[in-house]
Amino acid sequence: MREIVLGTAGHVDHGKTSFVRALTGIETDRLKEEQKRGITIELGFAYLDLPCGHRLGIVDVPGHEKFVKNMVAGVTGMDILAFIIAADEGIMPQTREHFEICSLMGVKQGIVIVTKIDLVEPDWLEMVDEEISAFCEGSFLEEAPVIHVSSTTGEGLEEVLATLDRFVTSHNFREVFGPFRLPVDRSFAMKGFGAVVTGTSISGRISVGEELQLYPTEQVAKVRGIQVHAESVEEVEAGHRTAINLQGVDTNDIERGMVIAPPGVLESSYMLDCQLLYLGSNSKPLKHRARIRVHIGTSEVIGRVSLLDRDKLQPGDEVVVQLLLEKMVAVWPGDRYVIRSYSPVATIGGGVIRGNLPFRKRKRLTKNDREYNKTLNTSLIKGSVEERVLFFLAESGESGLTASDLGIRLGLFGKHLKKELNDPLSTRKMVVVDSPTQRYVIREIAEEIKEMVLACLGEYHKANPLQVGLVKEELRSAVGKRVDMKVFNYCLKELIRKSLVVQEESAIRLATHQVALKADEEKLQRELTNWYTGKGLSTPTLKETMSQFSDYPTSLVKEVLSLLLREGNLVKISETLYYSQEVIDPLIESVKEAIEKEGEIDAPRFKALTGLTRKFSIPILEYLDRIKVTMRIGDKRVLRKQV
Repeated sequence: MREIVLGTAGHVDHGKTSFVRALTGIETDRLKEEQKRGITIELGFAYLDLPCGHRLGIVDVPGHEKFVKNMVAGVTGMDILAFIIAADEGIMPQTREHFEICSLMGVKQGIVIVTKIDLVEPDWLEMVDEEISAFCEGSFLEEAPVIHVSSTTGEGLEEVLATLDRFVTSHNFREVFGPFRLPVDRSFAMKGFGAVVTGTSISGRISVGEELQLYPTEQVAKVRGIQVHAESVEEVEAGHRTAINLQGVDTNDIERGMVIAPPGVLESSYMLDCQLLYLGSNSKPLKHRARIRVHIGTSEVIGRVSLLDRDKLQPGDEVVVQLLLEKMVAVWPGDRYVIRSYSPVATIGGGVIRGNLPFRKRKRLTKNDREYNKTLNTSLIKGSVEERVLFFLAESGESGLTASDLGIRLGLFGKHLKKELNDPLSTRKMVVVDSPTQRYVIREIAEEIKEMVLACLGEYHKANPLQVGLVKEELRSAVGKRVDMKVFNYCLKELIRKSLVVQEESAIRLATHQVALKADEEKLQRELTNWYTGKGLSTPTLKETMSQFSDYPTSLVKEVLSLLLREGNLVKISETLYYSQEVIDPLIESVKEAIEKEGEIDAPRFKALTGLTRKFSIPILEYLDRIKVTMRIGDKRVLRKQV
């Protein structure tokens, strides 16, 4: 069983720290100011060894209203709540606020500790018990044990110990799978060791020597050492109060609210899609885009709440919202958060993060926006893992997402992620467009891209009937640059596999497209062929050809020339010189025979062989080099096969 974290909560001066000290013998108020003022300011930590042999980690939170943000940081990773209520005061303002925070943060199990019983009469204590019973009714503490304790006399502590022992042995506290994550609640420099961070590890495990990234930054550090309750260990797992010595990072670069986790398992964002419960205890509605304080993990970030389907949120309402933050955070879906009003500061709501990496700000004005936000609610809040996968892929559009991208958005990794992706893959609701990176697109998007490819080729053939088709990059540009290249390649291969599209060398065309000349185009083709054949080795320049056929549109002459080149009737020697294939083939053979006889050829001998001037001979010799008939060595050329 992993280590279990017990946390305190309750009003200031209700005896939380005294209770922990009496139970464990450990003083959690470590700051001089705390000891001087007699109140907890920062989080305090202790541990308790139970009779069953299990060790509890204990987090003692501050109770004063000025330090509620520190209290919220302490609730992250809490498994069991020790809800502290002083017998001489009963339910107080921070009692209620701490209770609401624990509920919003998903704490499900706890015990109620009534402290300072040595200060009240039995009749008064009975009244307090009744008040507590009414307060806890209908909540996660409704069936919780209520134990009377005096931290001064020690009364009730044995019962607390026995209750916690039974609690731990009777509940199944499963290890939280996935990569290691630890929200940082404290950082400091230790002489001779460097930067140290502390927090409660909330998932996975990490060992000495491994690398961790400081999110939301890109800094990476190496784990130099790990301590749990002041004892050095080689590995730590979820649930432990942990101190990690980091190598390769400065203490000044670390602050509370950061998350340390392996590189690549989190991404940071300014936006979060969330389920929000606006507490029924609020006295007024929450307006669209109200400024708020968002508490996530151990961080406090200023932001705004964007209501997606209304202008105001009434007390007790639970809806889907988008949080727009002023600083980036790195979280997983399923993480919980609390929001507090900006000023005056008070806890007003919270809930669960459903989308940790939205692709865009949610709009709400048009009918399509409102329909989309309903889909958001259905898919992210009520949907299965498969529905969320398909929702994220639909949002990613033509770019698609890799398995790693989906893992971060789902909070699932390894075999757990693979298992969830099997069904939508086997039913072809999504398709693999690139196996090495495991990039997926939703099937509907892939089909849309295929239709776009077919439509683009159809339009091109209509406008350019004498051209074979488009080269790949031109086709991709026509479809849209936003389409990821791997996605485009997948769709193109599928169309080729289904014989809907044909690739001939670099040209891509519809399978149904054939170059069909009209009567005037056929006439021009014959005339151009005869023109080049009749000129022999003294072939005309392209400029001379265009002048000769000026009665035809220039674009048509160029298209027919391109067709003759593709069909092999003409050979392009240079940018300005084309030769008839009937003329150039015998010339190549005569050059080969001359070289075989004499061993080599140079420009003067080529001129003597052909009677051509430098204007023609140099481009032809360079062409022979280019098609690997000859190889130039100095001023001479030899047959390629001789080398």
